[in-house]
Amino acid sequence: MKKVTVRTLKNIKDANEKFSMLTAYDYSTAKYIDQAGIDVILIGDSLAMTALGYENTNCIGVEEMSIFTKAVAKGVKRAMIITDMPFMSYSIDIPSALTNIGNMIKLGANGVKLEGCNDYIEKLIECTVNMGVPVMGHIGFTPQSQNVIGGHIIQGKTEDAAFELLKQAKKLEKAGAFAIVLEMVPEDAAKNITQNISIPTISCGAGRYCDGFVMVCDDCFGKFSDFTPKFARKYGDMQKLITDCAEKFNNDVKNRNYPNDSEVY
Repeated sequence: MKKVTVRTLKNIKDANEKFSMLTAYDYSTAKYIDQAGIDVILIGDSLAMTALGYENTNCIGVEEMSIFTKAVAKGVKRAMIITDMPFMSYSIDIPSALTNIGNMIKLGANGVKLEGCNDYIEKLIECTVNMGVPVMGHIGFTPQSQNVIGGHIIQGKTEDAAFELLKQAKKLEKAGAFAIVLEMVPEDAAKNITQNISIPTISCGAGRYCDGFVMVCDDCFGKFSDFTPKFARKYGDMQKLITDCAEKFNNDVKNRNYPNDSEVY
């Protein structure tokens, strides 16, 4: 079983093929989706909401992300493992950012994802790559900046805004990013970016023409029900499965049907 690497994803883009990316937050889920053939597993800061019940992604810190990174890494053999660097873990200064990033690699991540594009982020990407750590960029709607953006708003809707996203993508590519997530970007804008940079793009609500496609596993499996993004296709109904199983167990306990003869020592 050959490990997915930066080169693997670049070869997929060059061959005009597609790759898959799902989030995972625990050992068993990571193990199962790795066995299913998913190419990239993201320990996304989305776990702040889906796994920990926080209001938004800005509530989670390095300590929590470290725990989930370590758990996921133990379950994965083939997929490339990427950790989202949480809010304020990389934006204060480069030395502390590199320390936090390096710790995620020590815990088992194969790379990290950084949101945004500005002079500081470009410099940080350069330093991180020089340190030997692959960096995935993230532009368009960047959840950690939602208070500045003004909410969950589609980015790149005008010609000027789409051109600005293309410029950002090229800057991230030049800085050394190996791939870029495009979140909540119009399909035409994402297609233009994909065709005009040499590194893979990953669609997170950015249409059909990117090189890779990512979903939050809880959306994909039908587990998280607080809200569902337009671009999230539901492949299962884990919410119903979990509820049904819990109800059956509860009924068996109350009716003295659990445990039975074969389930006792």
